[in-house]
Amino acid sequence: MENKELVLVMGVIGTDVHAVGNKILDYAFNKAGFKVINLGVMVSQKEFIDAAVESNADLLIVSSLYGHGEIDCPGLREKCDEAGLKDIKLYAGGNLVVGKTDFEEVQSRFSKMGFDRVYPPGTSVETSIADIKKDFNIA
Repeated sequence: MENKELVLVMGVIGTDVHAVGNKILDYAFNKAGFKVINLGVMVSQKEFIDAAVESNADLLIVSSLYGHGEIDCPGLREKCDEAGLKDIKLYAGGNLVVGKTDFEEVQSRFSKMGFDRVYPPGTSVETSIADIKKDFNIA
C-alpha cells in the first residue's frame, strides 16, 4: 500500500438522508491522506459497487443512521465479489439496526454479511483511521 494512494468509497446507504456524519468522515479521511469518493446520502448498493469498480477502490465504508442498515446491507459482499471486487474491504458504522440491540449481536450480524469492520454509534473517526491504517499496512 505504500506506493499507492488508498482509495475509499463512502456513503450513506438506502433511503437514509443523514448527512452530517458523512461530511465529518469525508473531511477527516481526506485530511488523513486517503483519496475519498463520497457518494453522499441515499446510496444504493449498485452505486457503491459502480463507484468502487470505476475508482479501483480498496475500501467501501457504508454508513447508516436511520437504523435500516441490516435491511440495506445484505448481499453487498456477494455483489462486490460478482463485480470483481473480491479483495475490497467493507466497513459499516452508525445506527445499523432499529431499537436497542447489544452491539456484539449487531457486529456478529454484519460480520456474517461479509463486513470486515463494524462500528457502533459514536465511534471516533480516529478509531476508523487507525483501523484503516492497520488493515492496509500504512505507517
